Amino acid sequence: MIQILQPPAWARPKGYSNGIAVKGGTTVYVSGQVAFNEKAVIEEKGFAGQFRQILKNILAVLVEAGGRPEHIVRMTWYVVDRQEYLDAIREVGAAYRELIGRHYPTMAVVQVAGLVEIDARLEIEAIAVIPDAKSAEKP
Repeated sequence: MIQILQPPAWARPKGYSNGIAVKGGTTVYVSGQVAFNEKAVIEEKGFAGQFRQILKNILAVLVEAGGRPEHIVRMTWYVVDRQEYLDAIREVGAAYRELIGRHYPTMAVVQVAGLVEIDARLEIEAIAVIPDAKSAEKP
């Protein structure tokens, strides 16, 4: 159902895919998530802790549609501070692998001047495609 698009002459990207084609399934759009807990409070102050909470939030929304991490086809990250992102990259990578595994959707990371939630260090939105029964049966 999901085909990774990698031009043969290009170097393989690390941590994302250049393109993904999807056939069949239900598309799920996850709105921009910040590091809110269940009570809409940001407890984590650091970048890596907020990232981990955001991934948990995205996955919780995805579960409501019957989805799993490997169904994510697109993520867009909005970060307040590029250097803060780069400084936390090892912890971010560890949290990503723990919660999503080695599935790398298409991604963009964009530095922004600020976010609506004043304590948020980043916000991430996602798109997933959950296979329908027919698509899931095909190899």
